[in-house]
Amino acid sequence: MPEEVLFESESARDRAEVAAYLRRVADALEVGDPLALSAGGDSVTMAVPERPTFEVKAEREGPTDGPGELSVEFEIEWDENQRDGGDGDDLTVG
Repeated sequence: MPEEVLFESESARDRAEVAAYLRRVADALEVGDPLALSAGGDSVTMAVPERPTFEVKAEREGPTDGPGELSVEFEIEWDENQRDGGDGDDLTVG
């Protein structure tokens, strides 16, 4: 299935700024508000269903014999025609 990027933003931020962005996303999800994203002249607003699929991934990219780039990715996804996502493993974050 081809992928169409609707919105993308990448910039260096301090941890407090990242936490503030994530907190705003969490607050919107909790009360059922749409997620409104904007940067520069680009923007998108998406209504997240009651039960989306949530994926967390930790990765290391780079050479196997030396330091690389570490990342943690949080992905919330849903089928545009589907109301609820699938069930998954119990996740603990902390």
